Amino acid sequence: MLAPASLSAAPFAAYVMDARNGQPIYSQNANTPLHPASLTKMMTLYMAFTAIERGQVRLDSLFTVSSNAAAEPPSKLGLRAGQKIELRYLIRAAAIKSANDAATTIGEGLAGSEAAFAQQMTQMARALGMRNTQFRNANGLTTQGHYSTAQDMSILGRRLFYDFPQYYNLFSRRSADAGIAKVSSTNKRFLDAYKGADGIKTGYTRAAGFNLTASAQRGNKRLIATVFGGTSTAQRNQLMAQLLDAGFSRVRDRVSEVRPQPPRYLAKKVVRRAQVQPSTAATRPQPQRLVLSASEKPARRSAVPVSDPVQIAEAVRQAAAAQPAADGNELLLASSIRPNRRPVAEGDAVEEAIASAVASTEAAPRQSASLAAGLLSESSRPAPAPRSRGTQTASLVASAEKGQDPEAIARAVAAAVPKQGDAMSLMASEAPKPRSDSVILAAMGEGDRSEPEPLEIVSRASDGSRNWGVSLGLYRSRDEADQLLIRSALQDGAVLGNAQRNIANTIRGFEPKFVNLDKAGAQLVCERFRTRSQDCKVIGP
Repeated sequence: MLAPASLSAAPFAAYVMDARNGQPIYSQNANTPLHPASLTKMMTLYMAFTAIERGQVRLDSLFTVSSNAAAEPPSKLGLRAGQKIELRYLIRAAAIKSANDAATTIGEGLAGSEAAFAQQMTQMARALGMRNTQFRNANGLTTQGHYSTAQDMSILGRRLFYDFPQYYNLFSRRSADAGIAKVSSTNKRFLDAYKGADGIKTGYTRAAGFNLTASAQRGNKRLIATVFGGTSTAQRNQLMAQLLDAGFSRVRDRVSEVRPQPPRYLAKKVVRRAQVQPSTAATRPQPQRLVLSASEKPARRSAVPVSDPVQIAEAVRQAAAAQPAADGNELLLASSIRPNRRPVAEGDAVEEAIASAVASTEAAPRQSASLAAGLLSESSRPAPAPRSRGTQTASLVASAEKGQDPEAIARAVAAAVPKQGDAMSLMASEAPKPRSDSVILAAMGEGDRSEPEPLEIVSRASDGSRNWGVSLGLYRSRDEADQLLIRSALQDGAVLGNAQRNIANTIRGFEPKFVNLDKAGAQLVCERFRTRSQDCKVIGP
């Protein structure tokens, strides 16, 4: 929202709300953007408390004072450039004395620069429901584009009361130790003059006038009100007292308390498209076809057909006649081409061949001194059937060398070789079919080349499912807080589940907490504790 052209067009604004449920009671120019002055420090302190609770910083964390912070105009604590000071002292100076140099040091220490911190303050304002607020600095000095409204500052005051009750007592202190000096409250007059007042913050610049956000309680009633544009401190305080008195008379004594919900941080929606780099194989239009060139078939060797026993016998005779016996008893075969192997013959076929050779010898007395007869007389048992053509051929050659009749050997071979059409005949089997010479290679890596669906990445709100917890109040000693946590864990172990015990060391005391809960679990735990009159507060992320 843009600020109006002239912020002095509506110099006065007021807003009163019931702090218990946030309902408005009185409103005058409540949504008109005006200069908030030092009421800005309420948001600076809210950001500091948030950082402490999240564990980003500690109360004893040292912040370095920049030259920019040291040069801020009054009101100021008197910090020097390069000085290091604990965060707790900066918070006291900003909340009680409204020191500009302390507020600037807080902003620069948390965000790195005052401009970055102001941007974070504006984002937090939107998350808290402050719709007409924009920040440009951490201290509230008049700057173009820096504005807020009476209603938004009342919302922020209610948030400080409910979200950080452990730090809220700062706004009711009349004085405090700020490390390098003792500071006094700028709101001391109103706190002392109005019954039930316990905060919150004053503000003044020449352009803004005298501003004040106040909180007061009477009985069960609590009101929060904001005034912009007072003409003096006294007039502003008197007007605030009148607004609060009228508000207390109008609201009911008992109403249902509606606590503010945890801040709903804005989530940015980021949509990204997945980038797919196509591979070389995936971009090819069609599978590649590779055809191998066919080689010539090997030529057949000329050999005697194994299936023709007559030709085998003739070859044996020619080999035997080529070399006469040296002593008349042995036949020497001349070197000849080794015959091809034949299939393994069955044992019965070999025995029949030997029997046939013996019968032939007996039928022809003239061949009694044949090589086969001598072989049979020397062996008591026929030799086992040869396992291949090579072994049978070697046997025939050995028989011929011993002087046996070649014709008898031929007949034996003819009987042993299977006839045409036998299952073991090589010539009877068909030649195998030639294999295809074509080889098809599919393109590897081919996939879906369609447009990929967009990848949507949406960042969620920061209130994670397990970032909730419960606070059980404040105690003077750590032992007392620890005993409460242990006793509660023993009594309500089933409800607490995997909750973790934690003790925070705050300014007001030791705060026992159960953390690592979801939202529903934290609410259930608090309901159980409240039934036993135990203080309990749900802590959001």
